Amino acid sequence: MKRVKGAEEGNNSSSSESPPEICKKVRKQMSEELEAAVASGSPGCDWARLPQELLLHVFQYLPLLDRAYASQVCRGWNQAFHMPELWRCFEFELNQPASSYLKATHPDLIKQIIKRHSNHLQYVSFKVDSSTESAEAACDILSQLVNCSLKTLGLISTARPSFMEVPKSHFISALTVVFVNSKSLSSLKIDDTPVDDPSLKVLVANNSDTLKLLKMSSCPHVSPAGILCVADQCHGLRELALNYHLLSDELLLALSSEKHVHLEHLRIDVVSENPGQHFHTIKKSSWDAMVRHSPKFNLVMYFFLYEDEFGPFFNEEIPVTHLYFGRSVSKEVLGRVGLHCPRLVELVVCANGLRPLDEELIRIAKHCTQLSAIGLGECEVSCSAFVEFVKMCGRRLSQLSIMEEVLIPDHKYSLDEIHWEVSKHLGRVWFPDMMPTW
Repeated sequence: MKRVKGAEEGNNSSSSESPPEICKKVRKQMSEELEAAVASGSPGCDWARLPQELLLHVFQYLPLLDRAYASQVCRGWNQAFHMPELWRCFEFELNQPASSYLKATHPDLIKQIIKRHSNHLQYVSFKVDSSTESAEAACDILSQLVNCSLKTLGLISTARPSFMEVPKSHFISALTVVFVNSKSLSSLKIDDTPVDDPSLKVLVANNSDTLKLLKMSSCPHVSPAGILCVADQCHGLRELALNYHLLSDELLLALSSEKHVHLEHLRIDVVSENPGQHFHTIKKSSWDAMVRHSPKFNLVMYFFLYEDEFGPFFNEEIPVTHLYFGRSVSKEVLGRVGLHCPRLVELVVCANGLRPLDEELIRIAKHCTQLSAIGLGECEVSCSAFVEFVKMCGRRLSQLSIMEEVLIPDHKYSLDEIHWEVSKHLGRVWFPDMMPTW
């Protein structure tokens, strides 16, 4: 805005003017120039003289392709196209045309970014399809970011296997380049990748003071010792996502140490690769230490287990806040949830079977006094029990997603009557969800 007419002619008060006042001056100046151009018979205003600050503001709203077209208008707009502020955040989309319908970042643009803007990149993500070629291309780009100082990095696979099919040495080498050169990584999302313990040590050695978020579910080459190293050194870590096999009593105690900041989110994926898989038990004392240190942290757990694999879980109190069952879960397990999950806020049950969950829902409503969201899929609940559940929870139920097939009519309520009764207790209009018919 300093290029406004008059600002360079001794008007020192412009620095104290508000943005609306400055914009008014710019509009007035451009209007005067346009009127002068019309009066003189010239074709119009010289858009090449539009201040770079305004161009930058406009370009920030344009998609990349439109910015590229605009950069061909004149030399000034081409210079604006390459302003560092426009290249701090970028998502590389890498797909094989033969196997993906998603758009891909043009190879020439990738070369230009590496050549002219790699030192400007700060918030970077890679979205790749399931092909090994796309994942290897992402690794090739990462290995060339030697002059960058990234703050966030996300590796996103739209479908498996992607990064898991890349030679491990190639992936680790590319990732190490970023870890060593960035020095200020605060967010790292590397789910479903061949990252290993030595590479995590490199991450910690160079970014321990800045790392706040780490998501690394389904990373088979990482051991409990590797993730413990991160927790021991990265005292500013606030969000962590990992598989259950990496969770240990030692890790929870490290996250609960006096040196560590209060954890905000801990996401655990409990996944069974083979039927009958054995799972270890976490001590109640470790969870208690975690709650004492971070009383407001969210513990999110996703369960994808077979029914006979739930033995180690929910036998003692656990501070889970968000609980999702992706496979069928027994009445017994849901009964234990009602007894041992007092901090539960959200519960989603995708399937249960043909035995009604009346008693289990009532128990959950009685003991889980913070529950505000529930979703039921392939389950059965009598209409009377469901109304009683809603009555006990009351208006704190902000989300209530129940398939119509779940509700079983009984002597008190039919499907036509239940929505009125539930709406009364919720204080808002409610209807059960319906499966669409195509």
